Amino acid sequence: MSEEILINVTPQETRVALTATGVVQELLIERAASRGLVGNIYVGRVARVLPGMQSAFVEVGLERAAFLHVADLWDQRDRPIERTLTEGQPILVQVVKDPIGSKGARLSTQVSIAGRLLVYLPQDPHIGISQKIEDENGRAALRERLKELVPPEEKGGFIVRTLAETASEQELRADLAYLQELWKAVKQRSLGADPPLLLYQDLSLAQRVLRDMVSVDTARVVIDSRENFQKLAAFAERYMPQVRSRLEHYTGERPLFDLHNVEPEIEKALSRRVELKSGGTLIIDQTEAMTTIDVNTGGFVGSRNFDDTVFKTNLEAAQAIARQLRLRNLGGIIILDFIDMESIEHRNAVLDELRRALVRDRTRITLNGFTALGLVEMTRKRTRESLAHVLCEPCPTCAGRGEVRTAHTVCYDVLREILREARAFNAREFRVIASQAVIDLLLEDESASLTMLSEFIGKPISVQVETGYSQEQFDIVLM
Repeated sequence: MSEEILINVTPQETRVALTATGVVQELLIERAASRGLVGNIYVGRVARVLPGMQSAFVEVGLERAAFLHVADLWDQRDRPIERTLTEGQPILVQVVKDPIGSKGARLSTQVSIAGRLLVYLPQDPHIGISQKIEDENGRAALRERLKELVPPEEKGGFIVRTLAETASEQELRADLAYLQELWKAVKQRSLGADPPLLLYQDLSLAQRVLRDMVSVDTARVVIDSRENFQKLAAFAERYMPQVRSRLEHYTGERPLFDLHNVEPEIEKALSRRVELKSGGTLIIDQTEAMTTIDVNTGGFVGSRNFDDTVFKTNLEAAQAIARQLRLRNLGGIIILDFIDMESIEHRNAVLDELRRALVRDRTRITLNGFTALGLVEMTRKRTRESLAHVLCEPCPTCAGRGEVRTAHTVCYDVLREILREARAFNAREFRVIASQAVIDLLLEDESASLTMLSEFIGKPISVQVETGYSQEQFDIVLM
């Protein structure tokens, strides 16, 4: 499948869209003011040790202290954390998960530095092979090739990345030397460092795209910024010369993302509802704990019978779900509610279709079969914020609930509040300040209720529209 990578750069942010056969398959956004932290290496200071949780909080210079669990202590994971760390102790750590929501960044003391072909593990004398390389003979051959290149005095280890399958010995040797030099510079900078201090920052988004996303299927990489095109060209010439010829500088008048229909895809990826070509729909709800995706037949009535309609809708939904997970960068626990299918064969076919569609995903996924309730449970590793969390914030009107109280509900709240205030204060008059919809109700449908309340408390009640108020807002002013 022919792929294109589109890179839109402004001083404020970099946006990347990966397209296949003209359809956007993946979206990545990095803002200059809030670059991702995964991969960054720090000398931190232990702020607090929590024996009950077998974890510690470490100050690394971020807004919130980062979190370190005993399982992420590389050389001391078998000892209680209180016997390994003390408050105020300096410690070399790497970010393995960005801050998400109210949670701080997650740390590990096992360092790994990614190159284009290899991942360097300076503390672990182990040679591993990417799980995506499935051929056992090929895995063994790659392991032997790398063993021959690693110097005898090297105490660290390496993980061979997928792209190394077709790499030459010269390319492997260059990547290995680059990673060793990088780690040497990090160690040198850490000597006598006063924590907290950033020792190493991962590459920019555009550079990471060249390193991690360009494959044999990538036809071209289009960049709309001359300065960044030149930077990426220099980066490619040094570290991946075979990619240089596929870099293109876009100079057209029309914005790059408009030309390739990416902007509408971003809007769709923020919507709760996803329309399927057949007329079916996906309803995607993202919560703190999990994401649920509900499949509906919508207007699709099928050609033969109801079972056939359901089966076809679920097959199409499986493909759409896999794409939406990538576009929205949904992570954590994900529950899929396909339309109920009586046939075991149909269930298995839908699961197989989902597995095939998920193969394109670069993020680690576990997929379970149908539960007794007919749901499919899966997890997708979450290392950074979802697209919605990057681009949106909770609605100030509904406070993130997705619903607002009806005008009738607010109207009755107003009447109860007037009664409460009348019992507490001896005012001359009570004035209601509220939205247009609430005031209209008080003057029309509930005018009798307002009159009855005014007579009951023995005080006049006046009303005033405040156009700046949301439907849920109101004030009772004592005159």
